[in-house]
Amino acid sequence: MVKYLLFVGCLLFFHITGWSQKKDSIVVLKNDSAAALSKSAAAPAKDTAYQKDSSRKKKNDPHKATIYSAILPGLGQVYNKKYWKVPIVYVALGIPAYTYFYNKSWYEKTQYALAVTINGSKGDSLNAVDPKLRPLVDAGATNSIINYRNEFRKDQDYSVLFFLLFWGLQIVDATVDAHLKDFNVNNDLSFHVRPNFLPGPNPTASVSLVFDIHKPRPKTLNLLN
Repeated sequence: MVKYLLFVGCLLFFHITGWSQKKDSIVVLKNDSAAALSKSAAAPAKDTAYQKDSSRKKKNDPHKATIYSAILPGLGQVYNKKYWKVPIVYVALGIPAYTYFYNKSWYEKTQYALAVTINGSKGDSLNAVDPKLRPLVDAGATNSIINYRNEFRKDQDYSVLFFLLFWGLQIVDATVDAHLKDFNVNNDLSFHVRPNFLPGPNPTASVSLVFDIHKPRPKTLNLLN
């Protein structure tokens, strides 16, 4: 029963109706205004309300935003004038970058401690072991040192993956932001969301996505005397 209700609800929500206003305005002109008619026909047509959402030229180039973000993180956000996103980008990239170098450093320390333990080195080589790893070296805990080394190596690899992931996400963010920068959201859009209510014994409510693909255009009629 629940699946059936969900299916019906999806059909009602994604119900798309074609809506067209077909009211044509007729301009009646006489012979003495024929010259004015030809002059106005030769002049370039001005933008009307129904052309606003399709004829506007984008101020932001998504291609440029993508290239800028790929070259330098945050540069695409600056290009889109979303300056508040720049700190977020660098925090998101800075954390995996820091963890990478942190784990890399400890991986090298454990690798060195493992070599000292296996070779039984003394003197300066033993003193060069990190103080936190010295008890393991003195105890000859080779397996423990290997486990620590493998953990640091794994975390190092994860840091690289997260860094690349966040780098890609900030490129996608800049590209999408540039696409939506000049997106028209005024009342003249040809796409509308309208609620519907069907009265009856079993009243039904739904939402329609309306595409107005045939806007009215004035027609000109020249009447000759």
